[in-house]
Amino acid sequence: MQYLVIAYDNDNALERRLESRAAHVEGTRKLMSDGKIINAAALVEDDVMVGSTLLVDFDTDEEIDEWLENEPYVKNNVWNMDEFQIVPIKLLPKN
Repeated sequence: MQYLVIAYDNDNALERRLESRAAHVEGTRKLMSDGKIINAAALVEDDVMVGSTLLVDFDTDEEIDEWLENEPYVKNNVWNMDEFQIVPIKLLPKN
């Protein structure tokens, strides 16, 4: 199932975000090559990263849970999980 993920950062999380960024990008790129993450972007306000948005395609809730358990921005308290959103979507097919 396809989802839009919207994840705003916790207050004062920029330093933790930057420390975790390389691991986050590496994991995201792997999941992109596996077809689980369709696309990802940083949310930016006043030229500062303040969150993330991702288009994902996971078959089960368990896959989503596994991703989040291993996601560096979750593990390092970057994303504010109280405001974390996972919204079911249906992307327009490429063809």
